[in-house]
Amino acid sequence: MKTSDFYFDLPKEQIAQDPLKDRSSSRLMVLDKKTGDVSHHIFKDIISFLNPGDCLVINNTKVIPARLHGVKEDTGAHVEVLLLKRMENDTWETLVKPGKKLRPGATVSFGDGLLRAEILDVVDEGNRKVKFIYDGIFEEILDKLGEMPLPPYITHKLEDKNRYQTVYAKYDGSAAAPTAGLHFTNELLEQIKAKGIKIANITLHVGLGTFRPVKVDDVTQHHMHSEFYMVDEEAAQIINETKDQGGRVIAVGTTSTRTLETVADAQGHVRPCSGWTQIFIYPGYEFKCIDALITNFHLPESTLLMLVSALASKEIILNAYNIAVKEGYRFFSFGDAMLIE
Repeated sequence: MKTSDFYFDLPKEQIAQDPLKDRSSSRLMVLDKKTGDVSHHIFKDIISFLNPGDCLVINNTKVIPARLHGVKEDTGAHVEVLLLKRMENDTWETLVKPGKKLRPGATVSFGDGLLRAEILDVVDEGNRKVKFIYDGIFEEILDKLGEMPLPPYITHKLEDKNRYQTVYAKYDGSAAAPTAGLHFTNELLEQIKAKGIKIANITLHVGLGTFRPVKVDDVTQHHMHSEFYMVDEEAAQIINETKDQGGRVIAVGTTSTRTLETVADAQGHVRPCSGWTQIFIYPGYEFKCIDALITNFHLPESTLLMLVSALASKEIILNAYNIAVKEGYRFFSFGDAMLIE
């Protein structure tokens, strides 16, 4: 299976640069994963495709303003530090630019010294282990100094940080948003609950590896990034009851999918747990837990496109993507949505 098998041609003007004013007014393509049939809707119409007894599984991770701009203390050179994941207390794994200026022992100042960082070590893939030094509460300082780490294909400045958060974001830890959830409003979620659809909250902290290109020709040789997840007892009970009672488990986003498929047993039941997942889902994978998926339109040749191609098929997905291009759908993080059922 070649990476190039997952290529499609996307005009740059169809990459969404800004979120819509109304989250739930984006377009929705509904795809039958068996027949390949598609229909076109508005996202708020999603409720008509959900049945009483179904369960929506949402990822309640919260994006942190993880991009910091600072100066190297000995030279005054501008540097950028991007927080990837907390290793322990004030020590983080980070991505730095330019790397050649930030060797172990170097120190960086942010916000005129409000926050300082010492480079401790070079770790996997050239990332840096960094220790932060500050007075006060780290999260408050980060909120003051940091920027939202928007994906590289979004070039417009985000005016409202909250638009790169889901309305149900709760637990700090992500370097990127679980973007399928950006389409939901609190009002729409209440309507969904009122119809008898259960909602299970799980957590997976999304790393920037989600945007990392597949650089190998053979898909199976790609090394997947690891991400931290949590499934609590309440969520596990809701999901398991849904399976036992014949309802559908509908994942909101590839992050929810990867979490559920990591923790599910052969019968699709999940257990309360936490840990790190490196699961890589591509065609040939046998799904254990999810029955349907709400997701955005993904990058060509990406691991996310491979995941959705495993749920339907590569041919069905690429045909649907070609229709989406032809019909003028908006792609990627701030773009339109697809329900694969």
